Amino acid sequence: MSTLIKAEAQVREFPLERVQTAPGPAGSNTLFNRELSLLEFHRRVLEEALDENNPLLERLKFLSIFESNIDEFFMIRVSGLKEEFDEKVKELSPDGLTPEQQLREIRQRLLPMVEQEMRCLTTDILPKLKQQGLSIVSYDSLTAYEQNSLKNYFQDKIFPLLTPMAVDPSHPFPYISPLSVNLALTVDSPAEAPLMEFESVNTGSRFVRIKVSSIAPRLVPVGFSNNKVVLLEDVIEANINSLFPGMNPGQCHRFRVTRDADIEIREEEANDLLSHLKKELRMRRFGTPVRLEVSANMPRELVTYLSQSLGLDPEDVYELNGPLAIQDFMALYDLDRPDLKDEPFEPFVPSWFSARTSIFECIKARERLLHHPYDTYDCVTQFINEAVEDPDVLAIKICLYRTGPNSPIPPALIRASEKGKQVTALIELKARFDEEHNIEWAQKLEEAGVHVVYGIVGLKIHSKLTLIVRREGDVLKRYVHIASGNYNPTTSCTYTDLGLFTADDQMGEDATELFNFLTGWSRQKNYRKLLVSPINLRDWLNALVDREIEHKRAGRPSGIVAKFNRLADRQIIDKLYQASQAGVPIRLVVRGICMLRPGVPGLSENITVRSIVGRFLEHSRVLCLTNGGEEEVYIGSADWMSRNLRHRVEVVAPIVDPEWKRFLIDNLLDVYLRDNVKARQLLPDGRYVSVPFDGSKRFDAQTHFIRGN
Repeated sequence: MSTLIKAEAQVREFPLERVQTAPGPAGSNTLFNRELSLLEFHRRVLEEALDENNPLLERLKFLSIFESNIDEFFMIRVSGLKEEFDEKVKELSPDGLTPEQQLREIRQRLLPMVEQEMRCLTTDILPKLKQQGLSIVSYDSLTAYEQNSLKNYFQDKIFPLLTPMAVDPSHPFPYISPLSVNLALTVDSPAEAPLMEFESVNTGSRFVRIKVSSIAPRLVPVGFSNNKVVLLEDVIEANINSLFPGMNPGQCHRFRVTRDADIEIREEEANDLLSHLKKELRMRRFGTPVRLEVSANMPRELVTYLSQSLGLDPEDVYELNGPLAIQDFMALYDLDRPDLKDEPFEPFVPSWFSARTSIFECIKARERLLHHPYDTYDCVTQFINEAVEDPDVLAIKICLYRTGPNSPIPPALIRASEKGKQVTALIELKARFDEEHNIEWAQKLEEAGVHVVYGIVGLKIHSKLTLIVRREGDVLKRYVHIASGNYNPTTSCTYTDLGLFTADDQMGEDATELFNFLTGWSRQKNYRKLLVSPINLRDWLNALVDREIEHKRAGRPSGIVAKFNRLADRQIIDKLYQASQAGVPIRLVVRGICMLRPGVPGLSENITVRSIVGRFLEHSRVLCLTNGGEEEVYIGSADWMSRNLRHRVEVVAPIVDPEWKRFLIDNLLDVYLRDNVKARQLLPDGRYVSVPFDGSKRFDAQTHFIRGN
């Protein structure tokens, strides 16, 4: 009996009502707070910036990532909590906190992190970069010649882009665009100055806001070299008199506003999802303010004026002892300074790919597994390109979640359509912060004759799936690619992901029926090998855990090892607690949010959780079950979140090839469990600490993969 059939039998043995049985309701003493857990992930990103073992520009990169992460955290997570607070939501979080308590705890944790970030940048990274010949200098430190040169630059390149906005009875407080750097100042009219003919009295002081242009580079070169730069806002401030002739401008102070960017789409009320989403995207920039960042030297009365004008409370204000929006400092990372970055590496080209005559023949011979970015992503793009050029390929069907603006895959689909092939692209318009790119590609694909489908009402299509239908003699052969990562060659260089090529007939039939479910009016519930959310994935996961419990009780080998990005589904967490109480050893590698509380006696003492943050963003998802000694391994797109199991279309596939099974068990999961450099272990109190060092050799999982060991 195949392992898949055995698993299927277990699903029948454990009906839904038993699957949903928990050892006890998950409550405040058994779960971590989702938002605070996410903050702990951001803290680990910050740790990489603080780590002096990392090259200087890599540390700067991690500071930029941390800053971007916190921006998104406020735009999505904090904005949601503030909305709950304003609407007086009474429901507590799973760990028993009110929205107000969560907001208070977030601020308490975030304030020291922001302080660390600024101190790291201003007293550590920037001084050390200066020693290496890369300087962000103050305007006052420049020579008279350099200042005069920048004054000319200001007049020619910056001055025409600036629009000072004053506040007076006829000009209300201006709209502040999200995440823009701004200057705030007061401008006085000299008492002795003659009035303009339209003025009746001297108006005194006025508040003025100047948006630092995002069109001009934030880091302005001094002279002809990019190795010495000054901040754009410094240049504007030094030439502020040019903006207010005949007036007395005061000292400039910097500030930045974060707004609610979570788009709520009531699909059942949207007759045209594309048009509705375009409208919502236009409104995103006008979202409610949720955070005000100000320079630390801003006068208290000005801080109060800004926060009140924006409708924010004092708790929403964050004072920074350093520059705002340090993501812009990544321009330094783009400089040709390999000595200050990680050592570059070339992705490995699999022997089957380099020696192939046809990628389809290679896949038909046996399954092929790719581990990105260590294996080249050219295998995936060539799979699409060869399907485009092959006259025997009749149809291409693909799910696109995040494509990016420069992805070669949509243009390949356009070429395929122009060649007369049947091309279907399922484009998820609701992929957060990639909506505009996806809309643009959707329109281009439609114009080229591609069948574009935007998804299913109430669901996001998060699966990473491609189906190629090829004529081979008298039969139609199906080739499938199933992955954990998006069809985006750019992110494939910085994300770790897994991808499976297979010509398995049953998986091909499953993929065909899944696409019919996504494009047509189908209620397909039975799949041969694929686990599909929201159809059967949750039930399978619960049943597979129950099977490990039965193996343990029967004295057979049992265990669960899983790697994914987030764990926040209460039912799955309760099931893992039940398995731990039965004695099943469970080892989890969870990159970000983890609401499960490991190592609690009587609840989860057999569960360990670790997280790895390193050079690459850990994005691969893999599950291994000991299964009484007949191990099963699965890969796919799904995290163990309620949204992934209930509100997203996800695909998880079993790994059948014995060699690839052993690779995933011994050469991937075991490697992550051996990491004692980048890995952090989650404690029962919610803290992440370095993995205890037992005196063995330092072992970095990502470095191990880079070296091809």
